[in-house]
Amino acid sequence: QVQLVESGGTSVKPGGSLRLSCAASGFTLDSLFMVALAWFRQAPRKEREFVAATSGLGVYYEDSVTGRFTTSRDDAANTLYLQMNSLKPEDTAVYYCAATRLISEATIRRADAYEYWGQGTQVTVSS
Repeated sequence: QVQLVESGGTSVKPGGSLRLSCAASGFTLDSLFMVALAWFRQAPRKEREFVAATSGLGVYYEDSVTGRFTTSRDDAANTLYLQMNSLKPEDTAVYYCAATRLISEATIRRADAYEYWGQGTQVTVSS
């Protein structure tokens, strides 16, 4: 059974940094079973939006986080990470990790392309 569990969300001041973790179980990150791993976020009263993804196609970032956020993975720990630097109030959201067995370059930024989701972790950026 595939499970994704996010952690690391908290409150931080503008300009601060956070690292989110997504622990995977039921599959290994380095297997061919799951071809794409991604981060999405959802702010109050907004649609869920793409943040970053990693797959055999490459690594992708949403424009507003490029240069500030980095996604990486530790295959030994079976964990996906999102390092977030220079945080802004508009980064406030619930952050989700997601995984899917089938992806293309046309769909990698779409939430409906992902089959498995974590429960989310809250990130609040406020002074």
